[in-house]
Amino acid sequence: MPSAAKETAQSSAAQGGPAAPEDIAALVTDPHTSATPQKAHEAFAWLRENQPVSKIAQPGFDPFWIVTRHADIMEVERQPDIFRNGDRATVLMASDAVKVVEEVVGSPNMTRSLVSMDGADHRLFRGLTQKWFSPANVRRLNDKIRQIARVHVDRMFARGGECDFVADVALHYPLHVIMDILGVPEEDEPKMLALTQELFGAHDPEMGRKAEVMADPRDGARVFLSVIEDFYAYFGKINADRKLNPRDDLATVIAQATANGAPIAEADAHGYYVLVATAGHDTTSASTAGAIWALAERPEQLAQVKRDPALMDALIDEAIRWTTPVRHFMRAATRDYELGSASIRAGDWLMLAYLSANRDEAVFNDPFEFRLDRGAPKHLAFGFGAHVCLGQHLARLEMRCLLEELLPRLETLELTGEPAWSHSTFVTGPKRLPIRFTGQ
Repeated sequence: MPSAAKETAQSSAAQGGPAAPEDIAALVTDPHTSATPQKAHEAFAWLRENQPVSKIAQPGFDPFWIVTRHADIMEVERQPDIFRNGDRATVLMASDAVKVVEEVVGSPNMTRSLVSMDGADHRLFRGLTQKWFSPANVRRLNDKIRQIARVHVDRMFARGGECDFVADVALHYPLHVIMDILGVPEEDEPKMLALTQELFGAHDPEMGRKAEVMADPRDGARVFLSVIEDFYAYFGKINADRKLNPRDDLATVIAQATANGAPIAEADAHGYYVLVATAGHDTTSASTAGAIWALAERPEQLAQVKRDPALMDALIDEAIRWTTPVRHFMRAATRDYELGSASIRAGDWLMLAYLSANRDEAVFNDPFEFRLDRGAPKHLAFGFGAHVCLGQHLARLEMRCLLEELLPRLETLELTGEPAWSHSTFVTGPKRLPIRFTGQ
């Protein structure tokens, strides 16, 4: 966005509209809030009830609106021409961090990928891999994915009745699936996992590359960019190889892709690789761990699913809603717009708070309860509209295969310690889940 337009947007956001209470604004912009989700749930519940579209004017951040109700987020998502992804940062970053990214990349976004594209560009690049992630093609992968799931369940039972479900199962199973699809050698999976955790968990003291420097937004941006550079260095070699030696894998589709009759730019290929190699497993890992966490605390629901396997779809979607790994995306308004009682101005920045939408009392009965009787999924964990998650069908199949292999073998399941969440304002999930189990 040109500086003059950005200044106009900042002035508009600073002056008009209801401001969120200061304590809530601080929670929204603090990556460590995700470690104690109950605080976020309480804050979002207050906003939904009192100020569903509120201004956040927090020191160090460009002012933005936070959109907390399910219906309002759906309204924004339905209109991608009015609320665009790429004009401003697509994820929340401090203003000094955005400046560093713009200086280095020439854009407010660290990579050029589907999540930061709009209009014809987005449709074109989404179409490059849409067939691979279509329901029909995903079903074709069922036997292979089920075999991978079976191997990981066998390894879990070989641990003798106790494990950290995140570290021992949830992280590695979806990682292996997506890397096999992408064409990354199995021996390189630990590298891909480490880089993903360093990217999404950059603020987490146990996961970040240099978590101690993330308090300084400019240093934090440089950490993010260094992780992206490592991804690019790795996938640059993959890309070059698949141009010369095509295979039956997704990397070949990306390397051989064309746009308007010419090969896609190397930067576009790199952005595609990074998107698939990170979001393609981390969010599924989180939702799978969320399912096991919920069942460990609710033995009656574990017994219910074991008695009635037809409840598997309900379990999967409730776990995805319950966990909501992608907490938000940002949008920029292209024109003035009335959203609920809020007067959005052209250039304004909006946060779509998916975690809030997925606890919206107007849509979900008992939203703070984990329930298997919710019917057709209404959650927004995969987004909605033009930018709905490309990999949602694969994610559901992966969860189904693992849970169908695991749950019939379980007799008991319980927590043996305190689970923990990763620290992030963007993508988060369980990072520790100690369990004890019996079965065969």
